[in-house]
Amino acid sequence: MAFGFIKKIFTFGRNEVEEAPAEGVQQPPAPAAQEIPAAVPAEAPPAPAPEPTVPDLPAEPDIAPPAPVEVPEETPAPERPDVAEPSPPGAPPAAPVAPQAPPVQVSPPPVEPGPEVPAEAAPGPAPETAPAEALPTPVAPSRVTVAKAVETKAQPAAALAPAPRTPWFQRLTQGLSRSSRELKESISGVFTRRKLDEDTLQDLEDVLIRADLGMETAIRVTDALASGRYGKDISDEEVRGVMAAEIEKVLAPVALPLELDLSHKPHVVLVVGVNGTGKTTTIGKLAAKLTAGGLKVTLAAGDTFRAAAIEQLKIWGERTGSEVVASKLGADAASLAFDAYEKARDAGSDVLVIDTAGRLQNKAELMAELEKIVRVLGKHDPDAPHTVLQTVDATTGQNALNQVEIFRNVAGVNGLVMTKLDGTARGGILVAIAAKHKLPVYFIGVGEQVDDLEPFSAGDFAKAIAGVN
Repeated sequence: MAFGFIKKIFTFGRNEVEEAPAEGVQQPPAPAAQEIPAAVPAEAPPAPAPEPTVPDLPAEPDIAPPAPVEVPEETPAPERPDVAEPSPPGAPPAAPVAPQAPPVQVSPPPVEPGPEVPAEAAPGPAPETAPAEALPTPVAPSRVTVAKAVETKAQPAAALAPAPRTPWFQRLTQGLSRSSRELKESISGVFTRRKLDEDTLQDLEDVLIRADLGMETAIRVTDALASGRYGKDISDEEVRGVMAAEIEKVLAPVALPLELDLSHKPHVVLVVGVNGTGKTTTIGKLAAKLTAGGLKVTLAAGDTFRAAAIEQLKIWGERTGSEVVASKLGADAASLAFDAYEKARDAGSDVLVIDTAGRLQNKAELMAELEKIVRVLGKHDPDAPHTVLQTVDATTGQNALNQVEIFRNVAGVNGLVMTKLDGTARGGILVAIAAKHKLPVYFIGVGEQVDDLEPFSAGDFAKAIAGVN
């Protein structure tokens, strides 16, 4: 029995030894893990918080494998090194307890970022960006109206200017002040204490012709006055009111917006005119309107006879963000136009605006060079140039009629821009041109600033030149 008792004692101690290693076998890989359960159960009795966190941790990797990858980088990554560091003898007891409490509390936040990440991924920036990018693409319709579509987009930039600047109609009135003042004085002299008879009508007709309104407009005004007012007293205010109405009737058919056919890309705009009529400045102002409307513009410095014109166009290119194609002074303008078309096409420009040297309509050799530019552009596109604008100086007077006729025959002018309507201008010539050639008048300029080029309005022009508010 003594032997059996000793054997039991031996066996009892052996069983305890075997049980100890059995427990050690479960936690040899991470000795710190032994301390973790020891710390967790100590806090576990008061609250079952550790139990829900344990299923949460495995649940996250099971639901979304990418989420746990981001979670260890944000929160557990700094804590796991803390658990790994306790392997040194000094820190094991204190270090695991301090970090272990936060993980139990931090475990809920990882659950929150988990759903946030898929929530952001659900809408996805790509589907929203795609429609945003799809919006500008329809900005290139078959036709673009510069006076409306482009002007509408340019409103944010233009909205800053109107505050300090004079209203457009007032600037137009100031630009036509000379013609308006002369007409007022002349009409007042004709109708002072006189009835409307044949002599009065003849004198009025002479006044209107001297104001460069043209024979056709003068006859329209006198005929309108004679019908219903003949033989009666009439004031000069009534005469100017009738004159404004008749001038508006002449100008209304030609007051059209500039439309660009973007089925031709680039749409070529050739600007011609006599030297000094403001071609380069008009090109810069037009480029500003087009770029403000979201169109990509290329400018070609085709006035190779003047270094100042080339530099001026480069400055406008910098202001408007437009590419400028230029060559050396004296280069062949037709070759430059040919190269500019290729560069504009390769760059994806919507519009190519080509400047030209000032041509005197009575110089056959200079006009022949302009014809060459038109022929060269036709090699790229049979319809090019698609728009030919002629700048007409408001101070030119009757000579502008001949200029329009000759440029129209040589370059195929299909639109006008009236420039330099300042206090010295005799703007009545525009009425005569409209009555004779019936070409669209797209823009009118009253100064050197970018916003001094405005779409032409028949009513505003007629009231300004007649002195009617």
